[in-house]
Amino acid sequence: LLKDFDSQSGLRFWTDLVKQVSHSTHKKLTACLQGQQGTDLDKRSKKLPLTILAQCMVEGAAVLGDDSLLGKMLKLCGESEEKLAQELLVFEFQIERDVVEPLYVLAEVEIPNIQKQRKHLAKLVLDMDSARTRWQQSSKSSSHPSNVQQGGAKGDSLREEMEETANRMEICRDQLSADMYNFMAKEIDYANYFQTLIEVQAEYHRKSLEILQSVLPQIKAHQEAWIEKPSYGKALEEHLAISGREIAFPIEACVTMLLECGMEEEGLFRVAPSASKLKKLKASLDCGVLDVQEYSADPHAIAGALKSYLRELPEPLMTFELYDEWIQASNIQDMDKRLQALLCTCEKLPADNLNNFRYLIKFLAKLTEHQDANKMTPGNIAIVLGPNLLWTHSEGNMTEMMTTMSLQIVGIIEPIIQHADWFFPGDIEFNLTGSYGSPVHTNHNSNYSSMPSPDMDQSERKQQHDQSRRPLSVATDNMMLEFYKKDG
Repeated sequence: LLKDFDSQSGLRFWTDLVKQVSHSTHKKLTACLQGQQGTDLDKRSKKLPLTILAQCMVEGAAVLGDDSLLGKMLKLCGESEEKLAQELLVFEFQIERDVVEPLYVLAEVEIPNIQKQRKHLAKLVLDMDSARTRWQQSSKSSSHPSNVQQGGAKGDSLREEMEETANRMEICRDQLSADMYNFMAKEIDYANYFQTLIEVQAEYHRKSLEILQSVLPQIKAHQEAWIEKPSYGKALEEHLAISGREIAFPIEACVTMLLECGMEEEGLFRVAPSASKLKKLKASLDCGVLDVQEYSADPHAIAGALKSYLRELPEPLMTFELYDEWIQASNIQDMDKRLQALLCTCEKLPADNLNNFRYLIKFLAKLTEHQDANKMTPGNIAIVLGPNLLWTHSEGNMTEMMTTMSLQIVGIIEPIIQHADWFFPGDIEFNLTGSYGSPVHTNHNSNYSSMPSPDMDQSERKQQHDQSRRPLSVATDNMMLEFYKKDG
């Protein structure tokens, strides 16, 4: 490199490259800055997108209020975004001062000065060459005898001009060389600009991470404390822990409503409800707002919502772990021994599962007391509801499940319903948390309003498809009932 720097081409090549790279980096780095350069910090802060976002969130939180979970989230996030904006402001100010501006000076001042001085040196070289040529021509002319006296004076003047020009060129060349050596020596300083960039970025991201890490526990705490969470598709244990309940909300709500309006309904749990009504009821149960009066005239929708909840549990109410034991018990021919085996397996259920299973079985037993009207015997109930209480990990095809597994599950559920008081002695209180007979029952947080939702298309009759891992859908219940009757 030193050999290259000793030549004009080497000097020109190196400085041009450094200027090009510095200019490009300065331009791209400036484009990364979100604030307006050159403005004071207060004005710059107001223009930052993060500041605008933070203000929007805080205003939204004020509109929704602290009683809303969204309001709480917006307030916390808005305050955090404001802190992040302030850190970004300090970060960009440091980058502008310690990196952007020095790069601009390097690319637009220091190197252009060297390039300008190099051009000046080239001009002085030409001037010196011109002065030397004139002096040499004058010396040849003055050597003639007739021009000795006149040529001597002119030659002296041209020689002085040549020497003065050479002196100026020498001074300029020395200055240019000194500047170039200084430029080379300062390369470590120029390199430090980029080290500073990374250091300032690291500090900015560290402080930003601290802000985010400090607010995340608060956000999670608010969400965990908020009991208005969807219950469909959620693990039973999780739902009960969050809501502080012993019986899952959809189970209690549906059972309590059915006790009031559905016990005499023919084909309860067998007749498929309106898909739109079922979807609406499930959504209202998920958000904890239930218009009892609306659904009291449609017990099939209530029964469908209860079946859907059981079917959409990540794990069946009677658990995957005990599946083999349930099936083994169902294969016992002696009824007394089968009941003992079923009781033994039942007692192995986790506490939450056992409480909800007992609650449900006691209700189903009560339902069979009206079987003359509703046509739902213990066997019929076991056919249509059993596959929603117990299924295996393996998916299999529908026909295989209908012919091999369904009768075993019926052999489990039917005797448990028939002997519900033996399995679970004593009476049970179905309405544990409130009156579901009122026109509007608002569960969980009191801030939820009971605003009516828009009616859905009443002509919609398309049945909802069950999840792929569920053994039987609502649409197959009639098929199962006919199959069981033929088998019996």
